[in-house]
Amino acid sequence: MPAPTDEELVRKSKEGDERAFGELISRYESKVYSLALKMVRNPEDAEDVLQDTFLRAYRGIKSFQGASTFSTWIYRITANSALMRLRKKQLPTVSIEDADERETPVNIADWTPGPVEQLLNRELQQVMDEAIGALPPEFRQVFVLRDIEEMSNAEVADILDLSVAAVKSRLHRARLKVRNRIAGYFSENAKPKRVMGAH
Repeated sequence: MPAPTDEELVRKSKEGDERAFGELISRYESKVYSLALKMVRNPEDAEDVLQDTFLRAYRGIKSFQGASTFSTWIYRITANSALMRLRKKQLPTVSIEDADERETPVNIADWTPGPVEQLLNRELQQVMDEAIGALPPEFRQVFVLRDIEEMSNAEVADILDLSVAAVKSRLHRARLKVRNRIAGYFSENAKPKRVMGAH
């Protein structure tokens, strides 16, 4: 007997079938946790986002209209929950609209988007992680979904309830910030080290 589709499980969940909702949790628990961890970058916070996501999904399942897929809907809840958690922990910063757009791109080879896991150098991986962690929450959302989860611009726009143009704009600025930080690391490490006792 084939496994029920997400749509079938959603329909049963709306009718009050607890087992069907439990099956949806089983299907998406690891994906939701993985996405949350990449956004909040802390296992404890990711666990809280996971709990919050499924609690909100449980409460809202009856109002889920099916205009998007269940996966898009659950990722949207995850992204919003992660964003709220990041904002609570963040020190006051300028709003995303006021952020300085005049950042000068550094003259290094263009960084091609792709799975971050492809960066083999562990030290560079750490710099990359720090660069992503330093992104404003709204930029980090887009960067994680697009360049780490490898979703399309349209999928990211759907999940975050943004226009494709807004996704592209935030992604461009996020990539620029990440690239500048990595370039700064390389230029810092390229400086000749002073030898003790040298004149």
